[in-house]
Amino acid sequence: MNAMKNRVQLIGHVGNDPEIKTFEGGKVLANLTIATNDSYKNDKGEKVEQTEWHKVVAWGKTAEIIEKYVTKGKEIAIDGKLTHRSYEDKNGEKRYVTEVVANEVLLLGK
Repeated sequence: MNAMKNRVQLIGHVGNDPEIKTFEGGKVLANLTIATNDSYKNDKGEKVEQTEWHKVVAWGKTAEIIEKYVTKGKEIAIDGKLTHRSYEDKNGEKRYVTEVVANEVLLLGK
């Protein structure tokens, strides 16, 4: 059951070309957003489409795969965990971020 604690799986389309950073020592970070779509019927029986955007980060080999093969519009599957962090912006205001830290990425579609 431990493997199921804080596990996120998403299938969606990449919203922009991934942002790749390489740090001293060669560690690679990939930042990207993916959109997932859902639909439901409202109380009038009309179909309603809903899109959710998710921030995704990946490190190491997973980031390298994203750098090589993932571009805007590509359909991918992500397996990872949900994280929360905070930071202070340029104006000294505290900002909060929720993101998925990807352990694996699977390329889908064409």
